[in-house]
Amino acid sequence: MARSKSDKAFDERVAQYSEELRELLTDLYGEQADEAFRNLTELMAKAHDARPADLKRLDTKRLADPEWYKRGNMFGMTMYTDLFAGDLKKLADKVPYLKEQKLTYLHLMPLLKMPHPQNDGGYAVEDFDTVDPSLGTNEDLATLTKKLRAAGISLCLDFVMNHTASSHRWAKAAQAGDPKYQDYYYCHDDRTIPDQYDAVVPEVFPATAPGNFTWNEQMHKWVLTSFYPFQWDLNYRNPNVLVSVLSSVLGLANLGVEVFRIDAVPYIWKELGTNCRNLPQVHAIVRMLRIVLECVCPAVVLKGEVVMAPKELAAYFGTPEKPECHMLYNVSIMVNLWSALASGDVRLLKDQLDKLNALPENCWFVNYLRCHDDIGWGLDEPVEESLGIDPLKHKEFLYHFYEGSVPGSWAMGELYNYDEASKDARSCGTTASLCGVER
Repeated sequence: MARSKSDKAFDERVAQYSEELRELLTDLYGEQADEAFRNLTELMAKAHDARPADLKRLDTKRLADPEWYKRGNMFGMTMYTDLFAGDLKKLADKVPYLKEQKLTYLHLMPLLKMPHPQNDGGYAVEDFDTVDPSLGTNEDLATLTKKLRAAGISLCLDFVMNHTASSHRWAKAAQAGDPKYQDYYYCHDDRTIPDQYDAVVPEVFPATAPGNFTWNEQMHKWVLTSFYPFQWDLNYRNPNVLVSVLSSVLGLANLGVEVFRIDAVPYIWKELGTNCRNLPQVHAIVRMLRIVLECVCPAVVLKGEVVMAPKELAAYFGTPEKPECHMLYNVSIMVNLWSALASGDVRLLKDQLDKLNALPENCWFVNYLRCHDDIGWGLDEPVEESLGIDPLKHKEFLYHFYEGSVPGSWAMGELYNYDEASKDARSCGTTASLCGVER
């Protein structure tokens, strides 16, 4: 059977990246790399064959216009499916309204199968391949993406790379004693390695979820749970984990997802003796994800959630020759915008903009006002001090301002994670709540 034009283009892309992909796998997996390469190339071929014709046409269009997502008219909105519409079918009925708002980009909060009620807002994923039944079906998702595309709106979904829910089938098999699936996570018989890890690795939520490991009574092992006890960190030292995760990404792409917000990217590789953040292996994995997407579904782009200092950000874009994320959240500017709005002082905002402007041209950011996360007032303290601003007093002013307790404040937000000893706190609230529209 003759290969179609699309098939030939796919073959050419695979040939272009094949050597680099093999080298990246060899660096990570050594003797296991050959099998991982075979599994990954087979997966890519199957995903290409299964990709719907209209999405293949979109791939061709985007290849001819690779900077489509950098247009000045790109305007996005984030929402929870259930809170906005009820479910995916009802959301599809509201596409004309979304188009009327001049949206070009819709980010739906996590909607894959999750445990109820303990799911961290959907970031504890029970099945990376299936929509949560409370929100609809995979077919409903495909129908929605088709309607959105017709309206000129790209759909973004979160992809949680760092962990699964403790009720994921892999975790259930691990708890039942299957050594194959115990190797999908970090499972330890005693505290020897966990104690070495804890000695140098900061806790993500020291107040609400202290400790990096959780004892599993059924398995009689300690499990790495960086975020919450019901979220088990995936072990990317196992190539089967990487291939399985990439399979799920491609499956969602073939349902019409055009943008993936890859969650908690800096954490995905663990190395004893380090702080397990921003390690070189993280960049190798993100680069492989980018290559796989470029080969199978080049219409799709990656948006990284990298909540790090500006100096750490450039690495997540890769290089012009070997790119990683297409774009990152502009976290520091979001925080500094709200700081400037409350204080009427733009000097910190200007300093952050200057630092971002000094980054290479391939660094591209999503500017945003609010997302689902709280605002952590991680301003640049040395710069504050150089400007005569007391960092702690300024932080206290900001979180009190945005809870509405400072005279003259228009805000109706809430305090989050207030710590009496350190006086640290974060702020929660929608754009409308914080900027005065709600009041």
